[in-house]
Amino acid sequence: MQLQFSFVIPVYNRPDETQELLQSLVDMKTNVDYEVVIVEDGSTITSKEVVESFKNKLNISYYFKANTGPGDSRNYGMKNAKGNYFIILDSDCILPSNYLSETIKSLETNYVDCYGGPDAAHESFSDLQKAINFSMTSVITTGGIRGNKKSVDTFQPRSFNMGISKKAFEDSKGFGTIHPGEDPDLSIRLWNLGYKTKLIPEAYVYHKRRISWSKFYTQVNKFGMVRPILNAWHPETKKITYWFPTLFCLGYLCAIVLFLLKIKLFLIVYIFYFLAAFLLALVSTKSITVACLSIIAIGVQFFGYGYGFLKSTLAIQVFNKDPKTHFPKLFFKLK
Repeated sequence: MQLQFSFVIPVYNRPDETQELLQSLVDMKTNVDYEVVIVEDGSTITSKEVVESFKNKLNISYYFKANTGPGDSRNYGMKNAKGNYFIILDSDCILPSNYLSETIKSLETNYVDCYGGPDAAHESFSDLQKAINFSMTSVITTGGIRGNKKSVDTFQPRSFNMGISKKAFEDSKGFGTIHPGEDPDLSIRLWNLGYKTKLIPEAYVYHKRRISWSKFYTQVNKFGMVRPILNAWHPETKKITYWFPTLFCLGYLCAIVLFLLKIKLFLIVYIFYFLAAFLLALVSTKSITVACLSIIAIGVQFFGYGYGFLKSTLAIQVFNKDPKTHFPKLFFKLK
């Protein structure tokens, strides 16, 4: 099958980021023709002028629609795309020059109808962005599940860097209305339909993520709240590892209480953990500042996710609350 690629990019009030992403597409080294589909999701600050400035550099289309969330916007873009293989990106990503060539190489060697790629921090990113990137990708925090080569064939692609064939999109009906969590939900449904997914480690993107502690906390807190909902929808995917951030935080609180009672061992274990994280961040980022910020990022990530996971688990599994009515902010309404 001859692959024809369409980059599908939902945008919401991000013209500056769109500018950087489109420029990285221009700079990409490839002889393969592709199209770019920009879907403006009801923005009040649009990227229309930015897109117009790239008309002579890229095969690009621009669509404006009512705000219905990133999942529905991706579906909208794929419905209007001309290719037979869609590459979905977040607007806060920048592509390395070899992105498409590495993707094609992997798909020609071992074709799948859905793939995901990892993310990395660009040298131009702020210290905060680099620290958050470390926290979200390190083997000492998430186990490297966002880009670990051991998870290549069981990888749940994330929609900031994801490819899906037109056939798989049509059979699965694409993304649902939950957000975040729409991407693992889609991956699981694709597996149930008999499709395979994989990680392409070489097809990474530079992902800016959140630019403040409060936004980062809100993001990971939502991740935590979403997971029990996905577990309820897809009980076969439950894992004890999803409890780790919650147990980590509860254990930390217990360690502090025990320390006040003159029992120091448990708190010492946590001190050694954070020291190991600091050293690993220092080695990987070569920055003391980023390493220090990484410790804060780990704390924010674990507490935000852990608290959200516990709150959602109690609401759904103990009190039998309906997710859509109890957590309305996690669901977009289609218009």
